[in-house]
Formats: sequence, structure tokens, C-alpha cells
Amino acid sequence: MERMDRRTMLKTMSMLGCATGCLASGMLPGAGPEPALAAPGGRFAQKDAPFSWKPHMLDAKVCAPVAYDGYWHQGYGCAYGAFYAIVGMMGEQHGAPYNQFPFTMLEVGKSGISDWGTICGALLGAASAFALFWGRKDRDPMVAELFRWYEQTAFPMHDPGPAFKGVAGALPTSVSHSPLCHVSVGRWCQASGFAEKSTERGERCARITADVATKAIAIMNAKQAAAFAVAHGDPQSVTYCGECHNPGKQSPLLKGKMDCTPCHSGSPHTADKFKNHP
Repeated sequence: MERMDRRTMLKTMSMLGCATGCLASGMLPGAGPEPALAAPGGRFAQKDAPFSWKPHMLDAKVCAPVAYDGYWHQGYGCAYGAFYAIVGMMGEQHGAPYNQFPFTMLEVGKSGISDWGTICGALLGAASAFALFWGRKDRDPMVAELFRWYEQTAFPMHDPGPAFKGVAGALPTSVSHSPLCHVSVGRWCQASGFAEKSTERGERCARITADVATKAIAIMNAKQAAAFAVAHGDPQSVTYCGECHNPGKQSPLLKGKMDCTPCHSGSPHTADKFKNHP
């Protein structure tokens, strides 16, 4: 009954967020004229405005089950679950403006953004939550810590108890060495023997949604307490490949910060260096 009540709350909050977003954009009857594109002071004047949403401390033990439930809610998936477990829970606990966000927009992050298998949606949801409260200078190290942790951690860890989809008990784990959905899922499927469309794989991603929300909340709480510190450094491959491929080097073509080995360990000039990499 408790889980059903939670899902009812998620649905109610989703509808409220959507209605608020539509009202603000003039899409609902009686909403008035569409707002002008140009803000006072010129178009994009808000680019220099302060980040006005104040973050609040959250209890990850309370929020992790919400992330897990959010993954299954209406099939919205990992980005929605992780984001709602942070911003939605602030809404449940503190009201506006947090409860006025159109949460259903995060459904786009499901399965690596509309099934494209790119960034893990749970990471997208958590990083998007960071961005509501902190600008780039503060946020980027937080994102880096979350992503490096994800690359280097054996998932899943969260124990939902009596699981909603009927997969009880521990699941096999794997380390993705990548923030990409298709790499993370593919490595787990290879390690576990379960197919990508299996119930077990869905359960694995629901649990990872809770794991990511838990880590993201720990980072946010530490940031608010002025105690945030980077704990997960760059892997060897990033340093090694950067010696030639970073900006200003002999072949400056590198873009991004991901562990290079999942995609490039088979190239001729790195095969020997990383031949034992998982």
C-alpha cells in the first residue's frame, strides 16, 4: 500500500508540473497571451541572472525508494526517477517552486535519451537537478564526481525489498567504465547472461536509478555543507590518451572526459597499453 500511495503521489505531482508548465506558456484556456520572447533588458538577459532556486538537504534513505518507484512510474524511466527523487522530493517537503516543475519532461532521458543508448538517463536526471541550483563553475566538479563514480562502481547496489516487478534478491553486478547507457547495459548483460529486454535488466536499471540518486544527494548535501570534495580521479586512459590528443598536443582531437578504453582499447596504438583492461 505504501508503494501504491507513492506512485499516486508521483502521478499527481507529474500532472501538477505539466499543468503549471502549460499555464506558464499560455497553452491552457484562459492562460492569456504568449509571453514575449525578449526579456526586459534584452534577449537572453537571464543568462547573467543568479541561480534563484535554493537547494535543500535531503535524506537519501527516504529518496532512494522514490527514485526506484519513479523509474517504473508510467514507464518514465531512469532520468525521471533520479530527477524526481531530488527535485520532486523537495517539492513534497517544501512546496513551491520545486513542486511546479514539469517533471514529465525528464521522460525524454529514458534508455539513454529516447532509446538512443547515449548518456545513462539516471546521470542526466541527477546532473539536471544539479543545474537547477548551481552554475557551471560549481556544478561541473559535482557532475565530474558523479560520472567518475558511476564509471568505477559495480552496479546495482540498491535493495528495494519486495521488488515491484517481481525480481527479488540480489542481482549480478558489473562495472561499466562508461557513463553511456549502451555500454553500461551491454557490459551488465554480458556479465549476467540476461538479455537487454529481460525483466531482470529493467530491475537492474531501476535499482541503479536509486543508486545514482543516492550518490547525487550525497554530493548535493556535501556541497551545501561546504564539505564537497572530489574523490574519484581520472582513469589512466584519460591521462595517457590526453598526452597526444588534448588541445595543444600533436593530434588535438579529443573531446570529452570519459574513460577511453571501452571504445578505443582495440585501436593499434592503445591495444598493448590497455590489453588487460576489462
